[in-house]
Amino acid sequence: MKVMIVVTHLLGTGHLSRALILGRAFTEQNHDVLVISGGMPAPQLDTSGLTLLSLPPLRSDGTDFTRLLDQNDAVADAAYFDARTTGLTQAIRRFGPQILITELYPFGRRSLAAEFRAALKAARELPQPSIILSSIRDILAPPSKPAKAIQADEIIAEYYDGVLVHSDPEITPLSVSWPVTPQLASRLHYTGFVAPTAPPHHPDGIGQGEIVVSAGGGSVGQPIFQAAIEAARKMPNKRWRLLVGGQDAKARIAKLSQLAEGASIILEPVRPDFRQMLPLVEASVSMCGYNTAMDVLQSGTPAVLIPFDDGQEVEQGLRARALSHLDGIEVLNSSDLSGPTLANALGRALSGAVRPPMTEGFNGAHRSVEIATELFEARR
Repeated sequence: MKVMIVVTHLLGTGHLSRALILGRAFTEQNHDVLVISGGMPAPQLDTSGLTLLSLPPLRSDGTDFTRLLDQNDAVADAAYFDARTTGLTQAIRRFGPQILITELYPFGRRSLAAEFRAALKAARELPQPSIILSSIRDILAPPSKPAKAIQADEIIAEYYDGVLVHSDPEITPLSVSWPVTPQLASRLHYTGFVAPTAPPHHPDGIGQGEIVVSAGGGSVGQPIFQAAIEAARKMPNKRWRLLVGGQDAKARIAKLSQLAEGASIILEPVRPDFRQMLPLVEASVSMCGYNTAMDVLQSGTPAVLIPFDDGQEVEQGLRARALSHLDGIEVLNSSDLSGPTLANALGRALSGAVRPPMTEGFNGAHRSVEIATELFEARR
């Protein structure tokens, strides 16, 4: 099959990371995959084996997802959005996907509704109309108004053949964060969690015995890094490594380096081998995005989770609470974050019972391929 995945990450890189895992699962079954990315470049992510086409990139202005900035950090104008829509629809007509997957839309990315609508229309007008699927994580940002959920239901009914929910309904059903009507329920396909295969330990032993602090691939998490530097001074017997993301990582590292002077801390940009480091580290400090949660569960590493909650975001808080009962996992709200509270939370995580790595339930990408194939074969 010819498979196209359309994704735009606006703040961190989690959406793109998950789309790439999904795309790779299709290529492993010898399907022809094209990933269309509308977010900023993320060179730390592995795109090997995939064809990636970039639209004129966008990012959000912090947590304001209605104010989108272009690659020059200017507010994107109508011509910029038109160029994205043209590039996307031309790619659909040229590639002719038999399966079209939109990541998050129509449950989010409403500020990009015009280009997604144009893409859906173009896919339906192909000589062989595409099977159209939405791909969503376990927990969504709940709709702020009932009308948003109603609109999503209407778009699903008009264009979509199914919704791939990358979760286990026994653990986190979609209804935890989104109103599921009978009509929507009939389109849902739970896939299990989407995560790459657990990697082997880092061949060079990088990360061994360290406390690794990360905040995803975007320009967020500065309060976490600042608190970590303060905590490191209270725990001088520990070795720390701070992995800083975003296009401005170099400048942020320079500022943090001044705060960290004299402490046992390595400061560096996010690393592509992070997952290989994680099983070796003494503890992880991070936010609680979908991909991070999968990494923590697969590694068995003691962890302090600090859910991202800027701009009234609640998704990570819901996920963190669902994990907080597990051994070796502590949740620290950002409102309570400081050097002393982080040091105390780390002490609790490290003194808790050992949590073995989870090995089951992470085959959501391959299950997604099976579901898409079944829907395609049913139409033939």
